[in-house]
Amino acid sequence: MRLRLLPLLALALACSQSESSDDPQATLVKRGKQVFETNCTACHAFDPTQPGPVGPPIAGSSLELVRAKVVHNEYPPGYTPKRTTKAMIPLTHLEPDVPAIAAYLESLGGSKAQ
Repeated sequence: MRLRLLPLLALALACSQSESSDDPQATLVKRGKQVFETNCTACHAFDPTQPGPVGPPIAGSSLELVRAKVVHNEYPPGYTPKRTTKAMIPLTHLEPDVPAIAAYLESLGGSKAQ
């Protein structure tokens, strides 16, 4: 009986090791998608290339823009938004996840966020 379980244990170990050795950028994008879907889709669309009920499409947003908007509800110097509303509030609790959110949004390309 124990010998029959050994191949299954070896397979499980191999799978868990391959998951932990994923491309770091892919892992960051995956984390960013999770954070986005959990925290941003109430205002922005589930698909960041589309307008949301309150927020604009944000696919392609840079790290600088995401950090400025998420943490401070500001725009980076020199950035001209198409929407000038101040509906978004600072979400400072997401500051550690800003690089992941930006990696996800940048991975989608699309037009730059408004």
